[in-house]
Amino acid sequence: MTTTASSPVIDTARRAKAAAAVLAPQPRTARDGALLAIADALEARTAEIVAANAEDVDKARAAGISDSVVDRLTLTAERVAAIAADVRDVVALPDPVGEVVRGSTLPNGLELRQIRVPLGVVGIIYEARPNVTVDAAALCLKSGNAVLLRGSSSAYASNTALVAVLRDAVESAGLPADVVQLVPGESRESVKELMRARGLVDVLIPRGGASLIRTVVEESTVPVIETGVGNCHVYVDEHADLEMAARILVNAKASRPSVCNATETVLVHAAVADAFLPRALSALAEAGVTVHGDEAWQRAGEQAGRPVVPATDDDWAAEYLSYDIAAAVVPSLDAAVEHIRRWSSGHTEAIVTRDQSAARRFTSLVDSTAVMVNASTRFTDGGAFGFGAEIGISTQKLHARGPMGLPELTSTKYVVTGDGHIR
Repeated sequence: MTTTASSPVIDTARRAKAAAAVLAPQPRTARDGALLAIADALEARTAEIVAANAEDVDKARAAGISDSVVDRLTLTAERVAAIAADVRDVVALPDPVGEVVRGSTLPNGLELRQIRVPLGVVGIIYEARPNVTVDAAALCLKSGNAVLLRGSSSAYASNTALVAVLRDAVESAGLPADVVQLVPGESRESVKELMRARGLVDVLIPRGGASLIRTVVEESTVPVIETGVGNCHVYVDEHADLEMAARILVNAKASRPSVCNATETVLVHAAVADAFLPRALSALAEAGVTVHGDEAWQRAGEQAGRPVVPATDDDWAAEYLSYDIAAAVVPSLDAAVEHIRRWSSGHTEAIVTRDQSAARRFTSLVDSTAVMVNASTRFTDGGAFGFGAEIGISTQKLHARGPMGLPELTSTKYVVTGDGHIR
């Protein structure tokens, strides 16, 4: 049932619903044309975007926000160029709309086709990462959806500037500007209104920390696709190539610790602990990573002259998003799996091993959206998977799971064609 109430948020949602109806039947050429216009506009108006972003960054630093969050907030000319390139990559991706998922001719002669169709109006609630503004708009536009963007107040100036660029570009390409809108307001009330706009908004996708995601899941009356936090693990098996394991571990933790696919815990088989721990401690220290370890790691740290912080349950549960990692020695692969089952957020886990049977057992027992064998957890990403810019990484099991690209932003409908058939 569509709400009859009126407010700035509800009125915005109504405009999105109307725009979605215009966008849905548009051919791929129209949607791709709008995306190309967006990419060109981002590059042409980079200085305007970076200037607005500088306001947000200055406020964040003045408020004592952590370096990892400031990094996620920051837009440079290079990052804007990369975002524009991502939009062009989306243009090149196959169009999901109208794809026949399955089809058949029934015994009575009816022709049955299940085809992909846009979801309609997609609301995105996210924190501190203004690049999400463009990623979300591009993927929603490509898949025929209108998008309502509700970023955090810490990125308000950045998001306002970006959405102005996006709307101008979309309109210049002949589509309704209202297919891309920023949800008005900076208060929590505007978020609550968006979460209760059932009938106007078809689905909500929260992107951010555990508290944000939990709030949206628990309080929304609009259907939610849950994107989860990233408490990811690397398990170094007794049959691991230890040099490879050290490279993977440092990449998984330190290449960009502020993102959800960064590893937060390393588990090492006891059989290789004496050989691997000194190597890992040295490599992690060189990368600037603080280790929060169990007793075995603490002893190794003392021997190597590299202090290790004693780990607690809070560390096993942590999504640090910083240069910190929890570390434990386990007696077996099954013990590693047990630890992961208890503490993982279900995002991504990795095993480093030369034993194919160990790899098969690990991948069959671990129930996360992605399981890596001899590869960094950092590969769980729409771009790395070849999907283009992703809308998020779903850790739930309904509708979508893992990196969400274009197909995950569609639903399906059945088209049944007869020749005067009656039942």
